[in-house]
Amino acid sequence: MDLSSITGTKGRILRIYGQIIDVIVVFLILVMLITLGVAFIGVLYDLYDALSNLRHEIAIQTLVISILSVFVLIELFRTFTDYLEFHRIRLRVLTEVAIVFILRDIFIGIYSHSLQWQELLALSALLAVLVCARIASVYFTPGTRDTE
Repeated sequence: MDLSSITGTKGRILRIYGQIIDVIVVFLILVMLITLGVAFIGVLYDLYDALSNLRHEIAIQTLVISILSVFVLIELFRTFTDYLEFHRIRLRVLTEVAIVFILRDIFIGIYSHSLQWQELLALSALLAVLVCARIASVYFTPGTRDTE
């Protein structure tokens, strides 16, 4: 719906509402940038710790977890920037965030040898559903189907 075609008081209220939402999303993007910066500094600290303690598996495991967590933050950041650009949350981007998050949990569980086979099976099934949803979101994008 194009807000510029609505006139009168209703149009002004909807435009103000859209501007307020844009300000809030820009603020959230700034918060995400700060969070991403802090997470990156944490990765550098974990890298230093892992390099100084190469024989300690916990230090290396913490580094791997930190790096995977930064990837999740990057995907979430992309969701916010896409919302600011398109004024909607696209299912494709949201499923990609969920896929990265599930993969992060699978990698952490496998790497730390703490994942039971039932959990791995459940996470794999969830991952398969998310991949199918991702494929469907690409195949059935708005505006690609013929309208009558």
